[in-house]
Amino acid sequence: MPVFLEKSERTAWITLDRPPLNVLDLGLLREMDQMLNSFPSESATDFLVIRGGGERAFSAGVDVRDHTLEKVPEMLRVVHGVVRKFLALPQITIALVRGACLGGGLELASSCDFILASEESFFATPEINVGCYPPVALARFPSLVGYHRAAELILTGQRISAQQAAAMGLINRAVPAQELNQAVEALLEELRNKSGAVLRIALKGLREIRLGNFAAGLARAEELYLTELLKTADVEEGVQAFLSKRRPDWKHR
Repeated sequence: MPVFLEKSERTAWITLDRPPLNVLDLGLLREMDQMLNSFPSESATDFLVIRGGGERAFSAGVDVRDHTLEKVPEMLRVVHGVVRKFLALPQITIALVRGACLGGGLELASSCDFILASEESFFATPEINVGCYPPVALARFPSLVGYHRAAELILTGQRISAQQAAAMGLINRAVPAQELNQAVEALLEELRNKSGAVLRIALKGLREIRLGNFAAGLARAEELYLTELLKTADVEEGVQAFLSKRRPDWKHR
């Protein structure tokens, strides 16, 4: 199974375990989607931590092989279904990042309430390099890090360090790799000392106010993806070039 669930001390731990880079294929995403169904009714679980197995990656993103024309509609539906469920959970969510956090992996992490990362981690939305764009980031990043930083991340696909991500507010903090586990435990301990009931109400208000336009924004990003992006010649060329390990021959149409 590519997704593992453990529980202890009011906390659920979800581990993405698809080595070496924990790429999010449709099978893993469907499994995680089903796993999340039970959480809204779990009053004994106040916190959820999601992490990648191993040291190399939280996740290198959605499997490029699922970006083909015939798979894209289901891919968007499943990926965005998981993101929407994360944003609606009553539990406080924490992404624990080591190594690569790219594309759909970064979109998933950014759907959490906290992101703690090791200092050697790096972040990017490189979809533009394979002829597409990240819909969740399109809808969420402008309000998260500001329009100009969001434009730079999405339109160039540039890679940024954990320190840069923390400085722009994309993540909460970057700590030395050997201190990451202690950092998440310290955060959990601080949160466990609060009233679980009050935390849930405050979290509900925080999300509702901050994410007021997110649903409409994501719906529009999906619409553009399906009705305009998929009609371009370059969207298929980008995917095929990536899979063939060659430079894309853009037609610019």
